[in-house]
Amino acid sequence: MRGIILFQSKYGATAKYAGWLSEETGFACVETKKARAEDIGQADALILGGGIYASGIAGLSFLKKNLQLLKGRKAVVFGVGASPYEPAAFEQIVQHNMKGELACIPCCYCRGAWDLARMSFVDRNLCKMLRKVVGKKDPADYEAWEKALMAAGDTPCDWTDKKYLEPILNELRR
Repeated sequence: MRGIILFQSKYGATAKYAGWLSEETGFACVETKKARAEDIGQADALILGGGIYASGIAGLSFLKKNLQLLKGRKAVVFGVGASPYEPAAFEQIVQHNMKGELACIPCCYCRGAWDLARMSFVDRNLCKMLRKVVGKKDPADYEAWEKALMAAGDTPCDWTDKKYLEPILNELRR
């Protein structure tokens, strides 16, 4: 099977997963901003990965603009986030992103990394404000992502792990 891995990575975790997937599958790895329709036309399978920001999966706009390229091809999407996997929370992200013709594409989750020092000024300040808001809640009432946010604090954390590739690879094998 010939394939291509498209990815959009802001801080590196999605790029790491895309690289690992390329090693596992032999598929070419291309950033969405450099992807061309001809690249996809040669592929039997397409994997798209993007970071999850404000409930959106980065890079999906490329698929939406190029839906005709998916016809007759196996496709899988994966989102990368700093939160631990929470089925109900991820299902909401899937419902928010995988609408219309994208609804039939399997979507998987990979846990990423957290490093305030590497974040852009805007992202860093948004995270700090969010931590302030969450910090006012009773910790007993925290959702999983809130616990992770508060636990990470200012400490860099890298939760990337090849085990998250397995659901993506299983979808390709179907």
